[in-house]
Amino acid sequence: MNDEEIKALKKEVSTKKRIAMDFASQVHDLVEDRLLSDYGQLPTLAQQTVAACEEWAETNARYKAESAREHA
Repeated sequence: MNDEEIKALKKEVSTKKRIAMDFASQVHDLVEDRLLSDYGQLPTLAQQTVAACEEWAETNARYKAESAREHA
């Protein structure tokens, strides 16, 4: 990968991290503010949160590997 591709991958990592954190915030808000009324939404929201975290982890691992290769 060239420098521009690595920069784009780093930006993708940041975007996926923000998305994962947004889902985590939604879980927090649901649990803290409306658990007893909206608990039925929790399984779907939890699955979305896990999926977003997995996407971030995969992209971050790819970025770290490419970045290490670039500096080797």
